[in-house]
This record gives sequence, C-alpha cells and structure tokens, in this order.
Amino acid sequence: MEEEKKQHEHNSEPKFIKIKRFPFIMGIFLLIFLTAGITTIALTFGNDKAAPIVAKTQGDHPEFNKLFSAYNTLKGQYYQKTDDKTLVNGAINGMVEALGDPYSDYMTDKEAKSFHESISSSFEGIGAEIQEQNSKIMVVSPIKGSPAEKAGLKPNDVILSVNGKSLQGLSATEAVLKIRGKKGTKADLEISRGDDANPIQVSIERDTIPIETVYPEMLSGGIARIQVTSFSDNTSKELETAIGQMKKKNMKGLILDLRGNPGGLLDQAVKIASMFVPNGKVIVQVEDKAGKKEIIKSQNNGELKLPVVVLIDKGSASASEIVSGAVSEAAGIKLIGEKSFGKGTVQTSQDFSDGSNIKYTIAKWLTPNGNWIHKKGINPDIAVPLPSYANLPFISPDKVLKQSMSSAETQSAQEMLKAEGYNPGKADGFFDEQTKSAVMKFQGDHSLKKTGIITGETTVKLMEILRNKILANDTQVKKAEEVLKKELQSK
Repeated sequence: MEEEKKQHEHNSEPKFIKIKRFPFIMGIFLLIFLTAGITTIALTFGNDKAAPIVAKTQGDHPEFNKLFSAYNTLKGQYYQKTDDKTLVNGAINGMVEALGDPYSDYMTDKEAKSFHESISSSFEGIGAEIQEQNSKIMVVSPIKGSPAEKAGLKPNDVILSVNGKSLQGLSATEAVLKIRGKKGTKADLEISRGDDANPIQVSIERDTIPIETVYPEMLSGGIARIQVTSFSDNTSKELETAIGQMKKKNMKGLILDLRGNPGGLLDQAVKIASMFVPNGKVIVQVEDKAGKKEIIKSQNNGELKLPVVVLIDKGSASASEIVSGAVSEAAGIKLIGEKSFGKGTVQTSQDFSDGSNIKYTIAKWLTPNGNWIHKKGINPDIAVPLPSYANLPFISPDKVLKQSMSSAETQSAQEMLKAEGYNPGKADGFFDEQTKSAVMKFQGDHSLKKTGIITGETTVKLMEILRNKILANDTQVKKAEEVLKKELQSK
C-alpha cells in the first residue's frame, strides 16, 4: 500500500504525500503490504507542508459535549485504570471509521512510524498491495518478482487470516503490520478466492523486496515491452532511461505494461502520461467537495513518435488508471487486456505532534473527458483474457495431496497437470489412480522422487512450470504485438 509524498504548492507541479506504496494513501490509495512493510501512495494536493491541526475548545464545538462526557465518565468510573492515550486514539479511530471510507484511516504513533519507514529503497515482507473492502482485506496486486507473486496470490484474493490470526474487521494499516515481517520468517495466510467454498492455505516466506519499478525488454519485430509496476519517486526517470535503451535497440513500437500496477505518486503519473499525451492536453481533473476542479495538463515537449499500446488488468489501479485514462482519451492510445480496478478518489495525510497520523479522502479524480471511474474501472478497447490456467488457485507446498483424497486443491493440481501436457483424468477434485499415474510421470520427467503424491518439491515444480507457461503464452502481450505490427505495416 503505500507511497505517500509531499503535497504540492498551489499552481506548482502536483506531488504526493509521503507514505508510499498502498490502501494506503495513494491518491488513490491502495495499500501495498510489501514484504517489509506498507507503502502508501497518495495523490495529494496542498502546501508543501501540511497545515497544522488547530485544536478547538469545547465551546467552539458544543457537539463535543457528548464526547467529553463519555471520556470523563470512563476516566472516572470505569472499574479498571484507563489510559488517556488509548481512549483518545480510540475516539479518533472511531471518528474516521464512521466515515465508512476504506481509504481513510487513523494510525497510532507505532503504525505511523512503520508507515513512514516504508519510504525506502526496499521492504521486508511478502510483496503485495492490499486494501480494506467491506471489512475484508483484499489483495490489489502482488508485486512483480515478490514472494506473494511466486506463491500465486492474485488480485481480489481475500486474506482471511495471518499465522492463525483473523484479519476480519481490521484496517489495511493494521493488516499490513500483521502481514509484513523480517526476511526469512513465514506468513501463513488463509485465502478466499472467488466463489470457492474452501479457503486456500498459503505459506509465504518473507523476503527483501527492492523497489524497482520499470522492467524493459525487446520482443520480436522491433516491439519493446516496458512494464511499470508502481509509480515511485524515480519511476518517470527510470522509464525515460528504459525508453532510451529500447531506442538503441531499434524500437519501432512500444507496449506499456501497467498490469498489476496498484498506482503510486501523482506527479509520476502525470510525468509518465505526459510522455504520451500531446502538450497542453488534459491528463487528469481533480474535483473537491465543492465541485471545484484542478485541471492538470501535459507538459510534453516531444512525445514519442511511434505506435504505443497500453496493457491493463484488474490489478491496474489508481495512478495507473490515471495514466491509462489519459493516454486513451487524450492521445487515442489503445488499451488492451481486462477492465481495471476502479479507484477514483484522492487521499492526503496529516501528522499529529505525538507521531500518530490520519489519512483521509479529500477529492475525486476524473479522466480528461470528465469520467469518474471509481468502482467502475476502465474498460479496454480490446478485451483479451489470459488463458484459463492463469487463474488456477495456489497450492501450498505444505499440503499433501494423494490417492483417494478429494479437495479443491486436488482439482487445481489436476488442471495444472493438464495444462502442462499430462493426463490426470477428470479434473473433478478426486485423486484417483489416473491422477496418481500422471503425477508419477510428471515427477519422473523432472527428476523428482516418484511417489505419486503432490507435496513439497513436486508442488513447487508444478507451479513453477505453470508460471513459465503463462509467461510464454501471454495472450495479452501477443495481442498487443499483433496490434502494433499491423499499425507499423499500414504506415
């Protein structure tokens, strides 16, 4: 969740608040519970320094009489000794929760410290963005190359518990503190996915996750693919460097891959959108509660003069939706893939003198044409699903699947075996003799002990091969290549 940056001065270039990576505050605010921590990202506007919170007396706000009365009653008559700080923190937390806004949150000094410490070059944790939704902790997107991605976590997975402790009713910030941890330790997660009745058990070893956000590669026919995984402090510079590298390799067309990108800093989203949107055209509109709009336009002195398409999916959120909406509506660039997440509000944060922090929604953002995509997402111009096996549930290596067993994990394993060219029989969840034979053949083909049982190394290898197959058969990238090549041929 979670990068937050400085607020920007009036009429200056928009910046973020300072918290980073996810739901968090990402102007959009999606929470990233990175391997070591949370970063929240916030789209924010205001002065470089947040205005101090001015304390008002009871006389200024007679509606506080009830609050003061409750405080005095508990302070004086509760049967055990009360802690002033705990009572005040609870009151503030309750006030924020009463908003019913999953993107507004109160953090104690301890939580806020961890939140701010997330602004660094790396994190320790599992590597995923999360947010609180309907009192549940939901995965927005796993981070590229992270333990969470390797373990098979997917957007919209609901994390029910961590190491046996329920996350029900917790805020995203509270959940992050339970999910993250030191490198080498394990986070045993209980996951609910889609309409599956049985929760999935996932054991993930925490690791250090470096904050690298741009990954370029040259495909065939002069088509480059550059993946942007989040919008951090240096992402626009990293993208400029990557584009320069691809140009040296004779790039003729570009696939900008924003899939699984939970968002980030607004100024970075604006700078990146400006690389593709003609100078002076609108990139994003930010509207406050009074209906006043701040129009942010491209300051582009030389957009790319080559064909571009953008990949999005249900893990593309917040700032990546700002970029997607801008390039689509203001530059006519085609979007390919799946409908995006749908996060259209803006958050900021305020620190208190004791180190605690409150983050809250201050505005909503609109696309160049004035569309509010909140809870709706952005539909691609060309809808392309990934292969069905790309959405198979994760199987924990700690789980033992063997003959005569019947379970959702067995069905998932059968589907994986089929996708990898083996014949386990019907993928009905029942581990029969034919499934055992398929497992033994798989084990023999990959120098594993032929036990006919799916567990440990067999499970890891099964999922590793499937991941590689998904990458090799990325239907969305293939469609993007096809579109760009046709455009190049027509010129």
